[in-house]
Amino acid sequence: MIQANDPKLTSWIEVEKDSDFPIQNIPFGVFKTKDSAPRVGTRIGNKVIDLNALFVLGYFKNLPFEGSDFNTSSLNNIMKKGKEGTRELRNRISKLFTSDFPDLKNNEQHVAQVLIDIDEVEMLMPVEIRDYTDFYSSEQHAYNVGCLFRDPNNALLPNWKHIPVGYHGRASSIIPSGQAIHRPKGQKKPPTEEVPVFGQSNLMDFELEMAFFTYEGKPLGDHITTAEADDYIFGMALFNDWSARDIQGWEYVPLGPFLGKNFASSISCWIVTLDALEPFRVAGPDQSNPKILPYLEYAGNKHIDINLDVFIQPEGGEENCVCNSNYRHMYWNMNQQLAHHTVNGCNINNGDCYASGTISGPNEGEYGSMLEISWKGTKPFKMNDGTERKFINDNDTVIMRGYSEKDGVRIGFGEVSAKLLPAK
Repeated sequence: MIQANDPKLTSWIEVEKDSDFPIQNIPFGVFKTKDSAPRVGTRIGNKVIDLNALFVLGYFKNLPFEGSDFNTSSLNNIMKKGKEGTRELRNRISKLFTSDFPDLKNNEQHVAQVLIDIDEVEMLMPVEIRDYTDFYSSEQHAYNVGCLFRDPNNALLPNWKHIPVGYHGRASSIIPSGQAIHRPKGQKKPPTEEVPVFGQSNLMDFELEMAFFTYEGKPLGDHITTAEADDYIFGMALFNDWSARDIQGWEYVPLGPFLGKNFASSISCWIVTLDALEPFRVAGPDQSNPKILPYLEYAGNKHIDINLDVFIQPEGGEENCVCNSNYRHMYWNMNQQLAHHTVNGCNINNGDCYASGTISGPNEGEYGSMLEISWKGTKPFKMNDGTERKFINDNDTVIMRGYSEKDGVRIGFGEVSAKLLPAK
């Protein structure tokens, strides 16, 4: 049992019943206020906890951290301390804010320096990401796409159940929740045209994904096994991997996605540690037909039960739920993805980001993209205001939320939200 995960713990900070952020969560993020520069924080209920202030006030004695680890604009410094360091930090924070630990609670001056209302902070990009890999690991999504562009009998490509397929994406255009994006432009080849045309994407889509972030890996030439992978994974976030389907459809042969994907990907601002998600482990799918290679085999439950919802909100309108899915539907888990990524000796770095690929469940209503929900535009989604959506309209906001729940404890991610503005 990880100390901070104890389901019996309660906090002296008020936490609403359905909050994503009970004391068992202790996520990490970066924030600023009108009076302060960016710094590292965590959250319980609707209070942001200034970890730099806690350090200055002496509450992190005997932990392997320095002031520069918290008085900074990214989580990369605390991540350099590895799994053991961030676990100790999370356990210490948990202890400070539990109901039966009065030292901080009874010091009103310290509390005033440490706690900030959530509406008074601006959440920032949490991690400085150098490299980004996007996988393609949901079998139902791959099957749906195969049916749409090939046929049901050849939906999955021959390699799909043998390797966690992935590609190297663009790290510079990963942006924090709340930042709007513009509809991208590029080459497209409409079915009615003999040659490509240039213009704005007319088939803008979201992709419901989860992302994980790594600690520093092994040297170039070494690899990480599925048994070791947990020690190299810091935490997870919600991820909207925006996709311009018409641009992507023309460019992707032979080398895969490029301009159809690299214009923006949005992430949630609180990184939930893998430690906090341990209680929600579940078994994965059968991988015996075909049998996977030994380096991809793993022991124990390595998939995670995370409820995922997607909403489209028209400008000035209400949210429309277009998808209820779950991260447990993945075919390939994070351990397998990391083992495959490094089996050739590829080195991973502190702060690298890895996205799951679109997450789709087995039933309609659980599909993680408009491409599938509208079945390539043939089944428009009916909105509450009477309009329809085949894909995303200008000034629509796409919102994703996610949480795990078990034994009365709910661990959530908040949300990732972004508005699609017209093309420039």
